[in-house]
Amino acid sequence: MPVAQLLSGERVLVCDGAMGTMLHAAGAALDRSLPELNLSDPSLVATIHDSYLSAGADIIQANTFGANRLWLADHGFPDKVAEINRAGVRLAREAADRSGRQVLVAASVSPAVTAPQRRRVGAAERMEVLREQILALIADNAADLIILETFGYLDELVEAVSVAAAVTSLPLIAQATFADDAHTLGGETPREVASVLSALPVAMIGTNCTVGPQRMLVVAEDLVRYSAVPVSAQPNAGQPRRTGPRSFEFAIDGGYFSRYLTRFADAGVTLVGGCCGTTPTHIRAAAEALRTQPAAQPRPQVAPRGVAARIAEPMAGGPASGSLADHLASGRFVVSAAITPPAAGWAGDAERAAAEFADRGIGLVFVQPRENARTHMDSLNMALALQQRVGVETIPTITTWDKSIMSLQADLLGAHALGVRSVVSTTGSPPVFGDYPAVDGTWEVDSVGLTALLAGLNAGRDSNGLALTARTSFCIGARVNPTARDHDAELARVRAKLRAGAQFLVCRPVYELDALIRLVEALDGTGVPLLLSVTPLASFEDADYLAHEVPGVAIPSATLDVMERAGRSGGRAAGIDLAASLLAKARPLVSGVILTAPGDDPAALAPLIDALG
Repeated sequence: MPVAQLLSGERVLVCDGAMGTMLHAAGAALDRSLPELNLSDPSLVATIHDSYLSAGADIIQANTFGANRLWLADHGFPDKVAEINRAGVRLAREAADRSGRQVLVAASVSPAVTAPQRRRVGAAERMEVLREQILALIADNAADLIILETFGYLDELVEAVSVAAAVTSLPLIAQATFADDAHTLGGETPREVASVLSALPVAMIGTNCTVGPQRMLVVAEDLVRYSAVPVSAQPNAGQPRRTGPRSFEFAIDGGYFSRYLTRFADAGVTLVGGCCGTTPTHIRAAAEALRTQPAAQPRPQVAPRGVAARIAEPMAGGPASGSLADHLASGRFVVSAAITPPAAGWAGDAERAAAEFADRGIGLVFVQPRENARTHMDSLNMALALQQRVGVETIPTITTWDKSIMSLQADLLGAHALGVRSVVSTTGSPPVFGDYPAVDGTWEVDSVGLTALLAGLNAGRDSNGLALTARTSFCIGARVNPTARDHDAELARVRAKLRAGAQFLVCRPVYELDALIRLVEALDGTGVPLLLSVTPLASFEDADYLAHEVPGVAIPSATLDVMERAGRSGGRAAGIDLAASLLAKARPLVSGVILTAPGDDPAALAPLIDALG
């Protein structure tokens, strides 16, 4: 029977189950490239194809999911795209031929990028990556059709259909993946997906992965309702359960799985199969249950109507009058202070310091992260405590080295709900001394990525681009080091932060004017406000340590001489005098200052505060 007729929906077809699950069960490591096994262990791949065919599958998918240049590069195989894909299709074709009956071979194509890569790889590059893979898949004329599967973003699936249709006349199946809330990662509903994909040159649309049969049935019913072409569905075998440090298992058995696949067929789905966690046992049960089942009568298609755009509303409680955002917008010079969270969880000293700053007329307090591995409160919680107990506006500096992007996102949404309106992003680095010297970093996102995350939340989108019901109103800051050893690289990072959405810059402490002037000149024309951190030296030992042991800090020899002559008794006063002199010269160059008290003693800053008036 011609392929097009088989896919037309006259009868329910059974696709195979998970290739990855079977490969892992056979011993393949979770972090290895599974498509590369087409070259290094072809007999294993062939055996899995044979097992699905013995179970009764009408369609088998080549082991080519993720076999594009970007995914393969993560495993060291960027130059083997053609070899791996051609081998994958060949192995599937040979298995189909061995079965002695008509079996369709589907070339499997994943999204060109993972969700984190999406932020860095544009549409043109994504399409070229897919084009390279698809050309390899069709090179030997061994595939009967192409399945574009597990696409979380509708725009990427549309791109993939466009690329495939331009290079081959093979039938295309376009499958999106939906979360528990029946929305894609991009926020689209089944109705929106069906409306868009049905208008493209595809033989079938559908859904696969992410959820089990019960949740997917709801999605599939809507796809059938709004689609002009046949519909496929390939659910997972439920949710995975961790059974070891690097092992998982799925609980759904073949009986439950086949019962639901029968319900898919009753709903009008004409191609069913399995995704993660499914095995030949699941497919055998489904094939036996569906062997004599005709395709359901097509339901009347509902003409798609315009879907109202979901526009995120601003969250309640915008920036208060006198806030940092208001200062920057009005051009008023910002005078603020910085506080570091105390060790352990007692915030009494920090609260007293913030109250003293407020008494001296400073109502803006930056909360800097503590840069050692002692147990301490984090900057965000410290900021919330000061804001609620003292009444000052706080601006926490958020580091990215120690949290995943999901944790950062949750923290930021919670902080915004509790009144934090300004945030400074920095990558940070794991401390190498203290109570936890072996601590390591998470590094899921850097300061540029955190800045982009904040800008996305302000636009009503989460880290995956999913529409939120409300927008934040963060004033977004980023850090810059005028005395960085590689000045050009530092400026390139600053420009990347500005492109990502930074609205103001926090300059690291400087002890000489030349570096600051050079930075201001480099930023000329950007219009971005620059806040200068002023941290008076406390002693010659303090200055000597910063000059020689802390990277990225430059202290002139003349300053070291002054501090050395001042001795222990006069060191703090000399440091205040030097800071006052620098501040007087720097004030015309910057939009504000952030004062840090030596020894966490706000009274020591009185001369500087008085001078700023």
